[in-house]
Amino acid sequence: MEIIGRRKFIAALGGAAAWPLAAHAQQAMPVVGFINGGAADPARLAAFRKGLSVTGYVESQNVAVEYHWLEGQFDRLPSLVSDLVGRQVAVITTPGFTSAALAAKGATGTIPIVFGVPGDPVRLGLVASLARPGGNVTGINFFGSEVTAKRLRLLHDLVPKAVRVGVLVNPANAPTAEPTLRELQEAAPTIGLQI
Repeated sequence: MEIIGRRKFIAALGGAAAWPLAAHAQQAMPVVGFINGGAADPARLAAFRKGLSVTGYVESQNVAVEYHWLEGQFDRLPSLVSDLVGRQVAVITTPGFTSAALAAKGATGTIPIVFGVPGDPVRLGLVASLARPGGNVTGINFFGSEVTAKRLRLLHDLVPKAVRVGVLVNPANAPTAEPTLRELQEAAPTIGLQI
């Protein structure tokens, strides 16, 4: 009985000694924090993974990716960003999600942040200039705000008798909602529309 107990103890101790090694091996793999305001999108995931592979990274082989789909629950954003920064992830990526890019920039000056935003990143305060972004933040602009008036004009061309146009925005996503409404309200009178 004593021999069996001792063997179990030694086996358990040996297993416990391996835990730090396993934890160290997991920490050695860089972690990418991926934050999106919507629901999981297979096409976006496929494009992201393809982009990783082009740069030599394969998920679960030489990089770990933590996907965070907020599904419109923007109140979760501050604690999520704080958690990622606290754990010192290798990079935070915020494709198509201005609020997350701004929250990440506000939370860290050292962890690289890669954004994709529909607005002007200089006006949003993400980068100092397009030519010299500076800091730890870089990314792309989708020029969404630049085409807001053009979209409204196209809608008017499609429905020329329309006088009023309703616009649906998520007020919790203020960095996108506010400029969109402002630009639409500026453009509407020139076309003869009311927002």
